[in-house]
Amino acid sequence: MLSKQSMEGRYQISMIALDEVVPANHLVRKLEAAIDFSFIYDLVEDLYCLDNGRPSIDPVVLIKMVFIQYVFGIKSMRKTIDEIDTSVAYRWFLGFDFNKKIPHFSTFGKNYERRFKDTDLFEKIFYHILNEAIEKGFVDPSVVFIDSTHVKANANKRKFIKEAVKAETKSYQTQLEEEINEDRIAHGKKPLPPQTKAETKEIKVSTTDPESGYYVKNEREKQFAYSFHTVCDNKGFILANQVTGGNVHDSQVINPLVDELIEKVGKPNALAGD
Repeated sequence: MLSKQSMEGRYQISMIALDEVVPANHLVRKLEAAIDFSFIYDLVEDLYCLDNGRPSIDPVVLIKMVFIQYVFGIKSMRKTIDEIDTSVAYRWFLGFDFNKKIPHFSTFGKNYERRFKDTDLFEKIFYHILNEAIEKGFVDPSVVFIDSTHVKANANKRKFIKEAVKAETKSYQTQLEEEINEDRIAHGKKPLPPQTKAETKEIKVSTTDPESGYYVKNEREKQFAYSFHTVCDNKGFILANQVTGGNVHDSQVINPLVDELIEKVGKPNALAGD
């Protein structure tokens, strides 16, 4: 029998809690069960005034908004706010009932500029959660792998200026020269004189995104890009990461990247690099 859905349900008032509507297997429930976000309060305490001024938006809410954006692949904070406003699951995750107004999308931007920018807050959050995962046995940092990948910058490759900069030597070159001289001295030879000439090279600098670097893979692939230098375990979980311009050689980053890994996570038993 043909039936027609009545639209009166749109205007029906129902007494129901958010917790009754969000499915038990929804990812936001898994996030909430796995992570105790209260540790964030200690990390941001020095960024807020505790005894005067207008009440702020809960910093945990601001960070959870970022989680929503990246976990669910939402392209912008403006779009994230729109999604939160109409999503029962996202409201549940933030603790916002149907009557509570979602913060304006610019609120996060203002907090980032005034409080979070030029701090290591997000890095601390990352390593706090990572170390919890290590303690639970989900991540194994004993054997690690280092590699980098390039991501195209949002910059026209034809809009640039040329600059002369000092040519950086590979990180292992100084160590190699020292070892050669030690060997020469041990065999009664004079050490090689240090190279005093400062070599320079000309590079292209994007006028749109100066922090990116001109990356040349082959004749067809030339673009301004960023390099993501990453350390991961044997399951692909990221343990450390540094972002540079696409024209920065991996050898320039490997030492500080490994130092960061040892400081934040611990010294691995074995390391492999591409």
